[in-house]
Amino acid sequence: MYADTETIRRILTGTGDTWAVVGLSDNRSRAAYGVADVLQRFGKRVVPVHPRAERVHGEDGYASLAEIPFPVDVVDVFVNSGLAGAVADEAVAIGASAVWFQLGVIDEKAYERTRAAGLDMVMDRCPAIEIPALDG
Repeated sequence: MYADTETIRRILTGTGDTWAVVGLSDNRSRAAYGVADVLQRFGKRVVPVHPRAERVHGEDGYASLAEIPFPVDVVDVFVNSGLAGAVADEAVAIGASAVWFQLGVIDEKAYERTRAAGLDMVMDRCPAIEIPALDG
């Protein structure tokens, strides 16, 4: 309902290769860590965004999207639904091309605002599941 196959394909193959992963820390037991690893294996640059600004998967971390000193193509959101809308608004503000809300992250108003701002958006899906399925 919140993403069609073409939007998913466009984000994963054509939007760009720099993904800011909001909620990514060096905690290997968290889903964000594993998803970021998959994204890297498929050629994406993964930028950790977490209050602790930790270095993860060989990339420097930042405490917020606004602190990233280079363009970001996709903002992948691993925060709870109550915080996700603010992250989507930040993604619009930094000029990202797309926002991806992970499985279980749902904010319909943020989805509407983000789409109205001209960004592609996927909600309640996982790129680590979707990207390997593109060829299959």
